[in-house]
Amino acid sequence: MRRGFWFAAGAGAGIYAMIRGRRAAEAFTAAGARDRLQALALGARMFREEVATGKAEAEARLRERFAPSYDSTPQLTGGLDTPSLVPRDGYSTNDTQEGQQ
Repeated sequence: MRRGFWFAAGAGAGIYAMIRGRRAAEAFTAAGARDRLQALALGARMFREEVATGKAEAEARLRERFAPSYDSTPQLTGGLDTPSLVPRDGYSTNDTQEGQQ
């Protein structure tokens, strides 16, 4: 049992070292360096696309949240003192009606 175990452990370590050595040797060749640079460029492009997608989604959410509503009927939000309800001549409708009486 002991000899079989150590034989399998040695064979596994040898195969592992051979694979790691082959990968390390391939990384230092011209083709390996080119492949790694292409993978880096692909990763950067994918990251840029993800950021652009997230940015567009965030902008759409913000536009939806803060955009004015374009309903056909205007909504009153304040009292008579709000600038949208004061006529252009500067007098409110209540002041003009009281002055005419």
